Amino acid sequence: MSYKLLIINPGSTSTKISVYNGGREIFGETLRHSAEEIGKFEHIFDQQNFRTEVILKTLENNKIDIQNLDAIVGRGGLLKPILSGTYRVNENMLKDLKESIRGEHASNLGAIIANEIANSIGKTAFIVDPVVVDEMDDIARLSGIPELPRKSIFHALNQKAVAKKYAKESGLNYEDINVIVAHMGGGVSVGAHKRGRIIDVNNALDGEGAFSPERSGGVPAGDLARMCFSGRYTLEEILKKITGKGGFVAYLNTNDARIVENAALDGDEKAKLVHDAMGYQVAKDIGAAAVVLNGKVDAIILTGGMAYGKPIVNFISEKVRFIAPIVIYPGEDEMLALAEGVTRVLDGEEEAKDYK
Repeated sequence: MSYKLLIINPGSTSTKISVYNGGREIFGETLRHSAEEIGKFEHIFDQQNFRTEVILKTLENNKIDIQNLDAIVGRGGLLKPILSGTYRVNENMLKDLKESIRGEHASNLGAIIANEIANSIGKTAFIVDPVVVDEMDDIARLSGIPELPRKSIFHALNQKAVAKKYAKESGLNYEDINVIVAHMGGGVSVGAHKRGRIIDVNNALDGEGAFSPERSGGVPAGDLARMCFSGRYTLEEILKKITGKGGFVAYLNTNDARIVENAALDGDEKAKLVHDAMGYQVAKDIGAAAVVLNGKVDAIILTGGMAYGKPIVNFISEKVRFIAPIVIYPGEDEMLALAEGVTRVLDGEEEAKDYK
């Protein structure tokens, strides 16, 4: 059946919106918010009315009648750990997002705004595979320090979407295969997918795993502890070194992987070393994920914005192709993934879950 869906994906200084009809995007726009506009609000939640009004005005200007929508889909935020799937927005979810129980992030507004618009037209709001999806095996949670358990916070939406895409294109069921997915964007996450569950993955939000354009990756723990107590840095400065000013930014003063790639190709030896080092660390994480899956891997999927870059893809592929065939799905079509998740529920292929 054909459904008309509004997709809402808030970012720190923008809000992406799309309208899908029958699985096809018929309207899409990125609404930019200036620093002055965003700066008026003390907390993320305070931006709700401002962003909602911008969305509704844009839809009206493009002659899109919200009364004709079948459902509203928001980008999931920093909630309690939950299983993968499509969730109805409910009061428990709204409460946790408004209280920012796991931190403030623009994505927290996705479900809140979706719910507000859905309520105004008597429809249901959903989220799909937020970053807090947690299917890790218990053995993967131990870090070596009891007070610091490993956490599952990563690119769940895109990882699940590309793994299911590979299964479908291969004539297989996602629940019957083992794949390793390496998402390479501003952050990097490498997940071991075992028969429909991501049983181990790095915490990409806090920079665990390979370093990336903006994140430090797993750094020497003792040296980090000494840096923290050196008296030279505040907590905020250390956290920024880990997420925001780590990786490419720390070494090369840019978070643009294309600039680093082009510099490496033009003979910049430092850029090539840093570029290759990131690929080296991603490849090591893929190898570790293969161990988690006992070497039984049907495919290795490289995805995210950096998967458009042939040098990094070739570098990683050369190191890990002995494990399993390499499949490339560059980019991350979050809006389509959100639409597909809700469509599966509306079609009766999956049941919507309730957040508790």
